[in-house]
Amino acid sequence: MDFELSDEQQAFADTARQFALAELAPHAARWDAEGHFPREAIAKAGELGFCGLYAPENAGGLALPRLDATLVFEEMAAVDPSTTAFITIHNMATWMLGTWAQDAVREEWGPQLASGAKLASYCLTEPGAGSDAAALVTRAERATDGEGEHYRISGSKAFISGAGSTDMLVLMARTGAVGSGAAGISAFAVPADLPGITYGKKEEKMGWNSQPTRVIHFDNVRVPAQNLLGSEGEGFKIAMKGLDGGRINIACCSVGAAQGALAQAQAHLHARRQFGKSLASFQALQFKLADMATELVAARQMVRLAASKLDAGARDASTYCAMAKRFATDAGFMVCNEALQLHGGYGYIREYPLERLMRDARVHQILEGTNEIMRVIIARRMLEADAPDVIR
Repeated sequence: MDFELSDEQQAFADTARQFALAELAPHAARWDAEGHFPREAIAKAGELGFCGLYAPENAGGLALPRLDATLVFEEMAAVDPSTTAFITIHNMATWMLGTWAQDAVREEWGPQLASGAKLASYCLTEPGAGSDAAALVTRAERATDGEGEHYRISGSKAFISGAGSTDMLVLMARTGAVGSGAAGISAFAVPADLPGITYGKKEEKMGWNSQPTRVIHFDNVRVPAQNLLGSEGEGFKIAMKGLDGGRINIACCSVGAAQGALAQAQAHLHARRQFGKSLASFQALQFKLADMATELVAARQMVRLAASKLDAGARDASTYCAMAKRFATDAGFMVCNEALQLHGGYGYIREYPLERLMRDARVHQILEGTNEIMRVIIARRMLEADAPDVIR
């Protein structure tokens, strides 16, 4: 086991840090305050390959290991978790399309998505199907007309990041019979401007304000049959494979946010004086800082372990992704909250980035599967017959 980054990995991290400081840091607070979706900055990230980090090469991606991708996401999230989180979702959707699309769809959309010229949203959650994703009811009916085979999609998706501002929707819909559960779900690549697609109001959110979130309605939307991803009935498996990586990605964003908050706290303890001496000289605050750093390092190593498991195709990779997501998002929020506390009243005002980092990090404990569902996944695996393998 080698915990040190290779020269190439360090170069990726350094490039991501420089990009974040130049293109995200000067604007992140304004984007948050104004609810601005920074497509221009995301396109610049795409020029560096950051919009197709682990997408296949035949889809225009870099085909990097997930471990390498975590380094990029963490560095960007240290200054702007909201925009970075959208970039991670786009990466997930781009990988799914690049991996399972038919050649014509992959060739048309893959390079545009991987370059950041076009952006993608991931559409799984529905108003009545959140944690129980297999209960989704959006329907895709196969039919043939004078223009060839196609699907007619009707239903709604909720809490969709980027909705209304993206170009491609990676969508899960039911092709099997009602009550068929996960086995009746299929995946589709749906251009976001097709007739019959409408978007709800932009949600007013606690955080993640640099990316829009909307409901999407599908009313008899005609989608060419070639836009099916994989085979009919394979959609839930595709969705879950996407979420393994997505959980690592969101965990990275929490680690990054915590790193950014910790750096702010370190600087503040040296700069701020109370009772005639710097805050850094108070042992109680030293202990708090030490605990924050320890939790952060533990979270980072767990995320990298899970990414390595996913890269290796390990049988227990999904369990480790769930563990990493649960631990890192809880720890990341705690570090941000403690950093804000160390700033006192200054941490609560928008002149400082602490309140934004904390608000953005909070939702990570909910999305890509709530942390309660992560516990269900972990416990279920541990109670299987060969469970001891999961903790060795």
